[in-house]
Amino acid sequence: MKLKTALMGAAASLAVVPMAMADGHEGERGRDGQLNIIYWQAPSTLNPYLSGGTKEVESASLVLESLARFDNTGALIPSLAESIPTIENGGISEDLKTITWKLKDGVMWSDGTPVTSEDAIFSWKYCTDENSGCAQASYFDGVENMEAVDAQTVKITFNAPKPFPYTALVGAESPVIQAAQFAECLGARAPECTDANFGPIGTGPFKVDEFKPNDVIQFSANENYREAGKPAFATVLFKGGGDAAAAARSVLETGEFDYAWNLQIDPNLLANMESQGKGTVVTAFGTSVERIHVNQTNPDPALGDERGTVAHPHPFLTDPAIGKALSMAIDRELLVEVGYGAGGQVTCNVLPAPEVYASTANDACKTQDMEGAKKVLADAGWTAGGDGILTKDGNRLSILYQTSTNAVRQDAQALIKQWWNELGVEVELRNIDGSVFFGGDPSSPDTFQKFFADVEMYTNNFAGVDPEAYMANWRCSEIPSPETQWQGANMQRFCSEEYDALVDKLATTAGIDARAAIVKQLNDMLMQSYSIIPLVHRGGVSAHANTLAGVKITDWDSEMWNIADWYRTGN
Repeated sequence: MKLKTALMGAAASLAVVPMAMADGHEGERGRDGQLNIIYWQAPSTLNPYLSGGTKEVESASLVLESLARFDNTGALIPSLAESIPTIENGGISEDLKTITWKLKDGVMWSDGTPVTSEDAIFSWKYCTDENSGCAQASYFDGVENMEAVDAQTVKITFNAPKPFPYTALVGAESPVIQAAQFAECLGARAPECTDANFGPIGTGPFKVDEFKPNDVIQFSANENYREAGKPAFATVLFKGGGDAAAAARSVLETGEFDYAWNLQIDPNLLANMESQGKGTVVTAFGTSVERIHVNQTNPDPALGDERGTVAHPHPFLTDPAIGKALSMAIDRELLVEVGYGAGGQVTCNVLPAPEVYASTANDACKTQDMEGAKKVLADAGWTAGGDGILTKDGNRLSILYQTSTNAVRQDAQALIKQWWNELGVEVELRNIDGSVFFGGDPSSPDTFQKFFADVEMYTNNFAGVDPEAYMANWRCSEIPSPETQWQGANMQRFCSEEYDALVDKLATTAGIDARAAIVKQLNDMLMQSYSIIPLVHRGGVSAHANTLAGVKITDWDSEMWNIADWYRTGN
């Protein structure tokens, strides 16, 4: 296959379009006063490199930008870059080993200093420092070097041909940060730079005025933002905390807020709120999957500092028969019906979309099979004790099941506990405030990265339409540990040399069909290890006031991707 057509094949489902134009509204910057946003899971940092949580990535995206981003259709559009590099325009080399990005003219940081190629290079060095514990390291997989061609041009060299080179510094999870501000924050010092992490200087439409972790953020319009008349709002109040139902009411019933995120509540209740006529519910399907991670390491507190590390495998959950039985016992259709309605679909994959990458090899999970699950456990040697709880080799099949505090998640926990109890599994439920659970604080024992439980449930997805960086999240090197300050995306501590080799192969494979075949293999390895139990392919469900215009919700990037285009109407 010729290399030029190889790149086009890899990006067959990816549209590249010019920068989206405004919706026709014009006026002075800040003309529409204050915008009130509520994310009921409150952000704990504004540095997305130090958290894998969506709330941190999205709140930071008001300030920090990448070279390019993905719009509400999944199309790649330029952000800090003047255009999207391709082979045809000379931005990508014929051998697919380099991509060259050129910054737009006159882009300034909010402090009035110019953005340069050195900032982009610094961002790469910051995240890939071996002691940094960067949560987004997979976006830089395969990057061998970055160099400044000139002050506005950065050339990225890969260690092998890169059929899909739009990962490093692309999307909300991989932004450009200011080298001057973070210069003293490399490596192990990264989490110590509180001023920078809580108040990053950015290029986006807003700047940080005040940040109260796990509570509220006050933004104001960036006077150095490159587009005249934008943003329309002078200030943004970004409130965190509470719960999804209260957040929905604050937009759809009381009108206190203009935008509410992640409305994971009873679909009938949400419809009743929307019927009040003050707001609109919006949904976007992408790659979000509500899933259960099955801990492959031992979370026993008696292990001290080695708790939850690969030094101590889990005493029984490393047996895939247990995960398989737990999965077979779940009625996913009922979980969708009770908790998601039209905002959810049953899935048996951690990667449900785009369609070309979706495997059908695991579809048996769509039908609950309680008797089959009992047989799997019996065949694996688990027998019921006097109290009905299964035991084997001195181990009692008793698990701690944690998730974030959320009515839908607690309903799902209750149902799943009931099904697992029927198998003879003892289940203790725990829920943790979402601001803490997804916070990434290395000193907290309650984060999803530390995973001090046996199983945990939450949703995750990835930016863009190519899953290469996402599937790399389950490399052995991505396992959170004390050495990485508990950062990393491989929450369940899955580790396979064969899997890692396939990730490497994907990085150098061209052609959409060939890439899809490898992606399906990767997905199937994860699913058949039963270290992840997928439950629901979730749509991103949010709500905005009827007076708020310009919103184009996406699940391919930050929901805030086009906040510079939001404005107030008289409706």
